[in-house]
Parts: sequence; C-alpha cells; structure tokens
Amino acid sequence: MENAQYLDASASAPGSASLLEASWHKVREKLKGEVGEVEYRTWLRQIVLGPIEDGELILYLPSRFLRDWVRSQYEERLQTLWRTERADVQGIELQVKRGLPEAPPSADIESDSAVEEVTAQVAVSHEVRSDLAVPLDPRFSFDSFVVGKPNEFAYACARRVAEKPSSPGFNPLFLYGGVGLGKTHLMHAIGSELTKTGNVSVAYMSAEKFMYRFIAAIRSQSTMEFKEQLRSVDVLMIDDLQFLIGKDNTQEEFFHTFNALVDAGRQIIVSADKSPSDLSGLEDRLRTRLGCGMIADIHATTFELRISILEAKAKASGTHVPSKVLEYLAHKITTNVRELEGALNRLIAHADLVGRPVTLDTTQDVLKDMLKAHDRRVTIEEIQRKVAEHWNIRLTDMSSARRARAVARPRQVAMFLAKQLTSRSLPEIGRKFGNRDHTTVMHAVNRVAELMEQDTSFAEDVELMRRMLEG
Repeated sequence: MENAQYLDASASAPGSASLLEASWHKVREKLKGEVGEVEYRTWLRQIVLGPIEDGELILYLPSRFLRDWVRSQYEERLQTLWRTERADVQGIELQVKRGLPEAPPSADIESDSAVEEVTAQVAVSHEVRSDLAVPLDPRFSFDSFVVGKPNEFAYACARRVAEKPSSPGFNPLFLYGGVGLGKTHLMHAIGSELTKTGNVSVAYMSAEKFMYRFIAAIRSQSTMEFKEQLRSVDVLMIDDLQFLIGKDNTQEEFFHTFNALVDAGRQIIVSADKSPSDLSGLEDRLRTRLGCGMIADIHATTFELRISILEAKAKASGTHVPSKVLEYLAHKITTNVRELEGALNRLIAHADLVGRPVTLDTTQDVLKDMLKAHDRRVTIEEIQRKVAEHWNIRLTDMSSARRARAVARPRQVAMFLAKQLTSRSLPEIGRKFGNRDHTTVMHAVNRVAELMEQDTSFAEDVELMRRMLEG
C-alpha cells in the first residue's frame, strides 16, 4: 500500500495500527479523487501517518515547505475527511519530521502516459489551456461590467486590448486597485472577447497558481514543457501579482516568461492591489518591465456607481428591489463591490425562498451579520452632512438663520436624527445647529414625528436616513 512504509505503527495501540492505516487509505483515495492524480502526487503523496494524541491525528511531512503548503491548501479538507472516517479524530496536526524519505521528482508523475495526458491537454492551440489556466467565467463580460468615473479608464484600456492585443503602449496592461473593484472581471471579459473568434489562445491564472504549476514542473522534471506551454499562448493573464512578493525563484521564471512573450509580440495582462512602483518586494527588473506598458488604476467606487451596479444586478435578477433599499445598501457597504453584490444576492434569494417582498426591514434582518461589520458611532456632524446631501442643501445651512422651508425642514430632520442616534443632550444638539435653544430642538423633534405620521413618503425618507446612519 502506498506510504505504508512510512506508518508510525508503534505509536498506536497493538492491533489498532492496521485499522488506522485502513482509514488512512480511504482518506487518501477520497482526496486523490478530489484533487486529481498529478496534484495528489505532487503535494500529498509524502504525508506520513502518525499517532492519535488527545483526539488529534498527527500527520508528518518531510520538509517545512511541504508542511506549510499542505496546511494552507488542504488542511481543512483533510480535517473533514478524517472526522467523517473516524469519530475519535477530532482534528489533525501537520508536523515536520526530519529524516523521512522524500519522493524523487520522477515519482510525482506516475508514468509516461500520465505525462503525455497532461501534455495533450495543453497541446491544442487556439483555446484556453485547461491544465494551466482557470476557465473564464462567462458572467464576467464587458456587457455586465458597470462603468463609472472610478473605473472608466481601466474599462477603456481593457476594451482596447480586447480589440487589438499587443497594441503599442498597451503591452503589458497592468490593472491595479483594491479588493472587489473589478480587476478580475475585466480580465475575464478580455479573455472571453478574444476567444470568441477562436483564433486566439488565452491563459488566465492567479499568481499563486503560476507558482504552484512552476513548482510542480520542477518536482516532475518537466520545466521545459511548462515553459513551452506558457510561451505558446497568445495572451497570458496573471491575477493578483502581489502574491509573488518574496517568491524570488517564481519571480525569475515569470520575468523570463514575460520577456519571451512580449518579445514574440504576445499580450501580457497583469493585475495587483498596488501599482508596480508600490509593489515593494518585486525585483527591480520585473517592476521596470511591468511599468513599461499601460497602467490603469481602478479607484474606490462612488455612491453613484454603487447605485448603478445594484440597479443593474437587481434588473438582471428579475426581482423588484425598492430604490430605497438600493440606496441603503450603497450607503452602508462602500469598500467592496463583491460584498455589495453578495448582499443583494442574499436579499433576492431570501425574497424568492420565503415569498416575501424586499423591504428595508427584511434587509436589516437578513443582512444583520454583514451590516454589523460596518457598525460605528454616529456623530452630529455626520448626520448633518448626510441630511444635507440627501436634501441637496448646503452644509452651512444646518447652522444658518435661514428659515425657508427647503432649508428648515432638513434641519429639523437632522435634529430629530441627532436626538435618536446620539447620546447628546438637547442643549448640546442645539449648539451644533447654530447655538439654537434646546426648546427649538424639542420642537423640531416633535414636528418631524408628527409629519412622519401624516406623510408616508416623508416617513420613508427619514427612516432611510436613520438606517443608513445608525451603527
């Protein structure tokens, strides 16, 4: 049995080692079926079974590198499989055990036929290399990308590359910005557009997967095949390049791949969370090459762009989502478009499953865990600013002597919300509104409460402001 020579049978009670080994065989087979033969032999074959100590199963690996990689990529799945297999295993512990025999590189691929199978998967030109690249997601198209001021330049650059790859000044195309702002969406859109004709071969992968494939090629003594496969594509897209920081050998391989493709007139598209000049930890020569093409920043979203994104997603879903709910979400979730879309998806799914319409009440209830992450203490200044923006008046009007209804009513609403959402006393609130008397504040609070009972639309506006502000 594979790895049987590594079993630490002496650590188990007499008669139990064979049972533990049988469980290990089942776990390995399940894992092998999930990850595939090549991946299993590259990373998991050298795991050595140890004893069970206080409910934890010890698994050994021959080096710290392998231990750390297995821990980051497979530990959770190993935990699940073992718990399912044996009730006495409550968890696993991965440890380094020096002196264990490491499998020779040639053992990472079981046979020549396996090598031929892997090579055959990438030998077909004019399509995505399935063993090297992640399949492109058809949902991430140019049509589904919502354009606004923060991303319009990056969108235009992506369109240009999709229409004319390897154009002067656009190779490489470097997209950068924060998490969840659309970098990956644009990369998939470029790839999908280019492969429509069937005459362009595209490989898209994360920087982490690039490193993983490179190390696997070294261990299987197939680095030449790896290099040839990558350098035969027309377009190479690497996502999240910051992952290569500190990985000197992988950086060097990417640098040579980069040069080979650009010199051959092929297109390179790269994304990262920072611009090339700010990616400290990258080799200078790689940073210089990355900066020699087109660099496009995707800025943080504006309120208007978030509303547009939500409206487009809601329309595509076919579910009616009130505009006040969309405004509420756009105000509350401001940093991550993926999180924003995820919140909307949860609302739509809830409405579909329980058969109830989407309202502000259901929104707060369904998303309470997500919204809790955005909790904060509300200040009177923030209330004044938000109310002024909502009713389109100047911030200075909050403390001015103007008594026109268009100004006085929003000012009263701000006082009402300050009383509801802060712990400030009436005199303190009055001082924030142009040193007004506490009786003026009390009158405003009572007047807004009366109007909310009389005017449903007004009540909805005030309630929306309250929900957007409260923590």
